[in-house]
Amino acid sequence: MPKYIVLLAQAHETFRKPELEALAELEGLKVDLSGHDEKKPVLVVDLENEEQARLLIKRSILARGIYELWGFGQTWDELHEHVRKFPASKSAPYKNVSFKFDIISFQKSRSTSEQRDIMESFGYMDLTGPIRMKKPDETFAVIELYNNPHVQLKSDRELEAVYLGRFIANSQRDIIDKYDLKKRKYIGTTSFDAELALISSNIGLAAPGKIIYDPFAGTGSFLVAASHFGALAIGSDIDGRQIRGKKKHSITTNYKQYGLTDFFLDVFVGDFTHNPIRPKFKLDAIICDPPYGVREGLKVLGSKNPERYADKLPTKLENGDLSHLRPDYIPPKKPYHFDALLDDLLDFASVHLIDNGRLCCWMPTANEDYGERMIPQHPELELISTCVQEFNKWSRVLLVYVRRPRTTDGANLAFKDRRIYREQFRDKYFRGFHLTSKDDS
Repeated sequence: MPKYIVLLAQAHETFRKPELEALAELEGLKVDLSGHDEKKPVLVVDLENEEQARLLIKRSILARGIYELWGFGQTWDELHEHVRKFPASKSAPYKNVSFKFDIISFQKSRSTSEQRDIMESFGYMDLTGPIRMKKPDETFAVIELYNNPHVQLKSDRELEAVYLGRFIANSQRDIIDKYDLKKRKYIGTTSFDAELALISSNIGLAAPGKIIYDPFAGTGSFLVAASHFGALAIGSDIDGRQIRGKKKHSITTNYKQYGLTDFFLDVFVGDFTHNPIRPKFKLDAIICDPPYGVREGLKVLGSKNPERYADKLPTKLENGDLSHLRPDYIPPKKPYHFDALLDDLLDFASVHLIDNGRLCCWMPTANEDYGERMIPQHPELELISTCVQEFNKWSRVLLVYVRRPRTTDGANLAFKDRRIYREQFRDKYFRGFHLTSKDDS
């Protein structure tokens, strides 16, 4: 079976394999990704043909491109030995077409003269076509990996591996710039990073014909990202100001900006704990970044002191009008703990996801606390991956669950005995993650 080199981005390394696994599932491809190494920017995979190679990375954000492998080695001599053995029947179609060489070096810089010497070392390939630096018929890439990254002089680093590949296809990594928040017309303080929103949508299997829901939509970062891949998006948020927008801009404005209005179902204002979506309404995926309670305390509708609001209940009239219909009415809110939110989110997903549907949700954690016990579980959901984005003393983790196939009538199986956050993340965040209590160890 032909081998191909996936050239990976040197960013968000723990997300790379889950994204490729999700894309392979979307395209119905069987590919072994066990060779992935988070420390290396290349991955060699077996695929049946070029078409499968294109399908695997055509919408990837964390892959840069894919190449047909012509040779590899731990030394230059080994590489040239392998290239010489590459079947002539496979290389013949590329002998007389225009071409160019790309020299891609990791952990080392190459001068122009060194690059030229490398290209000329492949003279035995007998490529008789013209060299064309712009829009050649074929591009050959020499990919060098060097170890000892802590050596100050790059020239002193040792060659770890070197590959020769024929370019097949690029990924969609270039769309990150298109969706950059700096260029977006409507954003807020909680708008999610465009690159990670797109990656989350890939891992969530957003695709044409699928319905994606974000119950904490904010300014619609995940909605837009999912719709870029053709999914129909619906969102909600307890903060009506973000849903309604400001001045002339709203989530709808962003959809118009990117030409995605055909994929926008709707958004509504609502408290997630009192969600109006009917239990029989099924979703293909839930992709969200639940509020952590950092910028403000996490709250839901209700009151710690119900008697305080007794005179504002809907049954009470003010000048003949129901109080909750008055334009100046502000519904009371009560504190809500993040661990309870995660419990409720998993319960909601168990009811509303289709069989094998995905829940992709972000969870913050202090680095000192992170471990298996911190990850919420549910009997109807299978945790398939955890992707970590590290900051200084804290991280946020993308938890990816799959809804297990239903063996009953699909009723909600509540699983409440899993209070994992003994101390609110918000408290630790503001005190700088110091003074950890013994109970947290």
